[in-house]
Amino acid sequence: MMKIRLFASLLLLLLVMPVVADDSAQFGQAWSRNMISSEKGLCSDFDPEAGRNIRWSAELGSETHSTPVVGNGCVVVGTNNFTPRDPKHKGDRGVLMCFRETDGELLWQLVVPKRDEDPYFDWPNSGISSTATIEGNRAYIVTNRGEVACLDLKGMADGNDGPFVDEARHMTPADLEPLAVGPLDADILWLFNLTEGAGIWSHDAAHSSILIDGDQLYLNTGTGVDNTHKRIRTPDAPSLVVLDKRTGKLLARDRSVPATQIFHCTWSAPSLGTVNGERRLFFAGGNGIVYGYDLFRPGKDDTAEPGALNERWKFDFDPEAPKENVHFYNGNRQDSPSNIYGMPVFDNGMLYVAGGGDLWWGKNDAWLKCIDTVGSGDVTKTAEKWSYPLERHVMATPAISDGLIFISDTGKNLHCLDATTGSLLWKHPTKGENWASPLIADGKVYLASRGADLLIFAAARKKKILAEIKLDSAVSATAVAANGVVYVATMRRLYAVAKGEAE
Repeated sequence: MMKIRLFASLLLLLLVMPVVADDSAQFGQAWSRNMISSEKGLCSDFDPEAGRNIRWSAELGSETHSTPVVGNGCVVVGTNNFTPRDPKHKGDRGVLMCFRETDGELLWQLVVPKRDEDPYFDWPNSGISSTATIEGNRAYIVTNRGEVACLDLKGMADGNDGPFVDEARHMTPADLEPLAVGPLDADILWLFNLTEGAGIWSHDAAHSSILIDGDQLYLNTGTGVDNTHKRIRTPDAPSLVVLDKRTGKLLARDRSVPATQIFHCTWSAPSLGTVNGERRLFFAGGNGIVYGYDLFRPGKDDTAEPGALNERWKFDFDPEAPKENVHFYNGNRQDSPSNIYGMPVFDNGMLYVAGGGDLWWGKNDAWLKCIDTVGSGDVTKTAEKWSYPLERHVMATPAISDGLIFISDTGKNLHCLDATTGSLLWKHPTKGENWASPLIADGKVYLASRGADLLIFAAARKKKILAEIKLDSAVSATAVAANGVVYVATMRRLYAVAKGEAE
């Protein structure tokens, strides 16, 4: 009888306990990179200016291109140092801010001096543009200097943990005496410099989102052209690398992407999927070709020198584009190689990829394509299931749910397609270009544009606008849902949106 009563009590407790929702600890859902969330009961009616349904908001810099991530009680987002939170850090810097999830208090910040050899290494005011990944008490980020940094999510609150302990020198420009480390500074656990350690050539602003699988980190390197935009200085540079998440050791690299074919830069982060029972890594190179690799196998693949990822599959996203002397086509808006900015999304055996001509230097053509992942070798002629033309260029990653796929483009449109056929169901104009990706959550689609507006739609086959919200500034970052809250990062401010809240 005692056991029955205990079981009944536990069952009642489970029934009345609030549902604990999920963090959003990386860019995109799980490892598929699908831009969806399982959150429910999210707010779709708020007023940033009046503070209605705003749990908290926090000032950022003047440019924020990094999507916020939420994990282990923290919200982490990259920005610049336009409004210094610590007066000892002066001037243009890359900044990664960590806020307390409950109230938005700034817990710590990683401040990184800009590279000064050439503005094309580290574009002015772009800050830290990469999106962080959180796992447990660690955050992983690619800084504006092209470094992979592993950070203690507790900051300096539990002391300066190693093995890296020279935060003072790291956060100070080389021509100045090291600054004193304070309680607001980040605690770096280890660093891996992609330029020195992997031989890459950084271009513009490092833009990466690290994928974690077991003890391995998978990330695009950001290697690209030099300041002439017509030369690859490091032709043997990898586009994709694997690091040990515990130590930062370089374990493996790709050898599939000829660096000389990279039209501009390596923007796209990798994703994972399961094909015929085998897990596979998918990656879109800066040459417009999508690759499938075997995952790195700890123990078997460990060598003194970095190994080469085993290519299993490849798909040329734009097979009619130029493949040789690619930089001859710089500035050609009619004919140029293609590039891919957003991430490949794996869903139900298919890979959905958006790409096309380069936003700054290439042709205007862009497409969203559905690609069958079954097969091996070069599947360009057999794997394409459908192709949908977009307007001008595309920076976004698609969102897929319940047979629908949503994609935004820089032609100022949100498109809703049938995911099986690729047929257009509806589209809607936005006030500005779309650099952010759409987010599907709670039966809604959230999309903020560089026109300083946030549109919320029903995630349905027929267009239904639920809200149009004016924001304080343009938006590059994707909206995020976690633990009952929607996070919207504009260029200048981060908003935590929840029902019944007033800032």
